[in-house]
Parts: sequence; C-alpha cells; structure tokens
Amino acid sequence: MRQAAHTMALDTPGAGLREITREVVRWIAEQQMTTGLLTLFCRHTSASLLIQENADPDVARDLEDYFAHLAPESAAYRHQDEGPDDMPAHLRAALTQTQLCIPLVGGRLALGTWQGIWLFEHRGRPHRREIVLHLIGE
Repeated sequence: MRQAAHTMALDTPGAGLREITREVVRWIAEQQMTTGLLTLFCRHTSASLLIQENADPDVARDLEDYFAHLAPESAAYRHQDEGPDDMPAHLRAALTQTQLCIPLVGGRLALGTWQGIWLFEHRGRPHRREIVLHLIGE
C-alpha cells in the first residue's frame, strides 16, 4: 500500500463553478496506482467541492443561480467582515462539501460518464484556492 499527497493551487476569477477534473486526473496518472481511494479537501470556508455533470454547461449555470437565490448577498447578515458576499459564501460552502472521496479502479477515477469534479467559488472577487489531494492505494 502506498500513499501520495499534493496541494493543488487554483486561481478563480470570482464566483462560479470551475471544473478541475483534468488537473486531478493528470496528478493521479503521475502516481501510477491502479486501485485505491482519492480524497480531495478544500482548505477554505467560502469555497467548496462538487461532483456534478460536466456535459451541459447549463447545469453549472443553474447551480450557480440556485445558490445565489438560496443564499443571496444581503446587508442583513451579522458577519460582514469582508463585504456583502462574505456570509453568503460561508452559507453556500456549508450547504455543499469541502471534501470528496472517489475510488480509483483500474488506474482511473470511478466517476460516472457525465460526472466531473468542480471547485465552487462562492466569493465575488478572484481568489487563490488550495485543494489537498491524498491518494492511498497500490
């Protein structure tokens, strides 16, 4: 049994979904493992991770619109330290995930046909985000 870890730094242009499947798959291939478990962990409280459809871009846009409606920017929140998008970003991250686990089978992530890995940036301005990848397997 082997382990490998890597911190992936990603720049986001602002709020929205950014697919990171290719970057993750590239790193997995470098590890030369065939069977195992990949854990991805987002090191932030105002961004999150999703496994979601990657075929139709309307899915990402609809998700972004839904979360903007569900946790809108507002002056009504007590927490306003970094502006009106600060607390809604925390709410959106709380409603999604900061960690994903994906099996590795036959050297490939066991994602479904239309599934991709997405970083969901919840803040309005650009950020540099870190995703920690940990692979255990053989």
